Amino acid sequence: MEKKNNSSSNLALKCAVAAALFGVSGLASADQFGVQIAGGLAEHHVRKLDLGFVWDPNLTWWEIGDWHFALIGEAHAAWWHTDEGNDHDNIGEFGVTPVVRFIKGSGAIRPFIEAGIGVRVLTHPSIASSYTLSSAFQFADMVGVGAQFGSRQQYQFGYRFQHISNASIKEPNPGINFQQIYVQYNF
Repeated sequence: MEKKNNSSSNLALKCAVAAALFGVSGLASADQFGVQIAGGLAEHHVRKLDLGFVWDPNLTWWEIGDWHFALIGEAHAAWWHTDEGNDHDNIGEFGVTPVVRFIKGSGAIRPFIEAGIGVRVLTHPSIASSYTLSSAFQFADMVGVGAQFGSRQQYQFGYRFQHISNASIKEPNPGINFQQIYVQYNF
């Protein structure tokens, strides 16, 4: 009797694992991944080059006409450079941001607006002896506009205003504002 129950539970376990793998593979085919390259400028002569990895899990909600909201995840690695810096001419930035996007659902060109709040870690918070962000841990909030296009909607082009600061965790907290242009390719 134990042997029969044991084989029944093994069969149930195998079926559950197969169903989970089948479900995950279905979700993975709906996912879309992309690579994003951005360039930006900020006060204090700071220039920024940003490489982003984008994950669109195809989570959409609240359709309004032909528009809907979507949730996108982004991971970023960026390099800041300033000619003004007498402390650190080059600073690295690493972080993640969940992005909420309001996008048109059809058409050859699909405009969108977007916003997100993420976290960042800087390799050094001091840009110049007279300008420091006080901590390596920062929050990064942004708003932007753009468009998605291409035969498979594989291209994106956009503008973002990004504010980076530590939310007064440590003073002084002057923050820094970037104006960024980005291009993205979705696989």
